[in-house]
Amino acid sequence: MNDSVPTVDSHQHFWDINRLEYPWMPEGDNVLRRSYLPEDLAPHLERTGISKTVVVQAQMTMAEADLLFDLAAGAESIAGVVAWVDLTDENVGATLDRLQKNPKFVGVRHQVHDEPDERWLLRDDVMSGLRELARREIAYDLLLRPPHLKHISELADRVPDLRMVVDHIAKPEIADGRMEPWVEDIARVAEIPGMHCKVSGMATEANPATWQSEIVPYVAHVIECFGFDRLMWGSDWPVCLLVDGYESIKDGAVAAVGDIAPEDFAKLMGGNAARFYRLG
Repeated sequence: MNDSVPTVDSHQHFWDINRLEYPWMPEGDNVLRRSYLPEDLAPHLERTGISKTVVVQAQMTMAEADLLFDLAAGAESIAGVVAWVDLTDENVGATLDRLQKNPKFVGVRHQVHDEPDERWLLRDDVMSGLRELARREIAYDLLLRPPHLKHISELADRVPDLRMVVDHIAKPEIADGRMEPWVEDIARVAEIPGMHCKVSGMATEANPATWQSEIVPYVAHVIECFGFDRLMWGSDWPVCLLVDGYESIKDGAVAAVGDIAPEDFAKLMGGNAARFYRLG
């Protein structure tokens, strides 16, 4: 890769279980239920040649946003923070004012796939918050499952200036080999101008022993739909450790993408993330 092009992991997490509670972590989990901090990721970045990362929220509180900004202040590798914000709060503008004072604040994410209402993103109070993001040109990460995809075109119609990226290719049911209706629905989402997609989080949706081969048709489909101008690789570390290590996750994604032009590889492995998140 050209040294002038940044290598960016567009999607990873940090958490500190001594400082915050993470309700989604299963009791007794001996992989995820421990703290993961920048010093734990650093050797993997060095071994894989990844120079920068975007750290993404894993808990829906402002306390977690403060934790991530604290970590970012002490870790040169963290180029950006995607934080949680209560989009339904009528004072969301004041919250965003505070967050935007930090130069490493690059986006917002809500754990939509945990909401009981499949149409949560289309609620009027949520729409108000999303319009505020669009007005400020703040990126929004879409954490979805396949049933949510059919609502994203309406979201884009109602908030046309919102800059969006689909996390984890929308978590199709890879372990079962199920392609429909994801194939058609993600293709429609890809038709939305400016929509991006993260080639991330796939191993944990597949069978652990065969994930590297199972993800191939799904990766091929998002390449066909989005092209290399709108795709970005992400490790989803440390969640990926449920299946495989950081280095293997990166190598598996690269293998699934196949032999591509160097300029496309540079976009996938950092250029697009740097542009989309406006990393400094």
